[in-house]
Amino acid sequence: MSLPRAFHTIPLAHRGLHDVNADRPENSRAAFRAAIDAGYGIELDVQLTADNAAMVFHDYALERLTNGTGPVRLRSAEDLAGTRLKGGQEGIPPLADVLDLVAGRVPLLIELKDQDGGMGPDIGPLEAAVASALEGYEGPVAVMSFNPHSVARMADLLPEVPRGIVTSAYRYEDWPLPRATCDALREVPDFDRVDAAFISHELDDLARPRVAEIKAGGAFICCWTIRDVGQEMQARKVADNITFEGYMPAIPA
Repeated sequence: MSLPRAFHTIPLAHRGLHDVNADRPENSRAAFRAAIDAGYGIELDVQLTADNAAMVFHDYALERLTNGTGPVRLRSAEDLAGTRLKGGQEGIPPLADVLDLVAGRVPLLIELKDQDGGMGPDIGPLEAAVASALEGYEGPVAVMSFNPHSVARMADLLPEVPRGIVTSAYRYEDWPLPRATCDALREVPDFDRVDAAFISHELDDLARPRVAEIKAGGAFICCWTIRDVGQEMQARKVADNITFEGYMPAIPA
């Protein structure tokens, strides 16, 4: 399964076109509106609530991005929707609301955050919530996760939606995981098993031979996270498209 053509040509705004100085926090409706208005695609994150809903939010805890405290997973969707994002005027958006907002106008890349805690198989409710929200959605959309078990579950639930694996150098100092897990995930062993269409790889690890191998097999290569034109030029030597923030990349004609 291949990605819709829009993913090949339109840069993806990382967590929306966010800028807290303009009242647009990351993963906010305002950031998504700005991305749409500018003609960019959108990359966003989803976390699970206590009542098994998918909310658009990156962190596992509320402190960095809101005035709330504690794990997202222990709060209800209604409670989180009323929790205002720092630097903006809006609450945390449910995925269903964001899908209504985007409405197929730009490509949408949804990252499911690992709910197992160790990239393992203890997953399911978030994947089910995302699949339910996406039912009937029309427009270019794809799903991805660092956790290959999550990607495999999405293949079962939504086989028609392209899926990918978020990949990394998995440096031991950057990941609170056993070294054996880092060593395994670094080589993207599950790419064929989950029938992935793409990877989204860490910028400064794009030269890894495994990335070249996956690309040579015909897969799409995206990368994260590009923050200026120089990094974009470097990334595009390997990557087919970019996830970006902090500047305005050109949109190919």
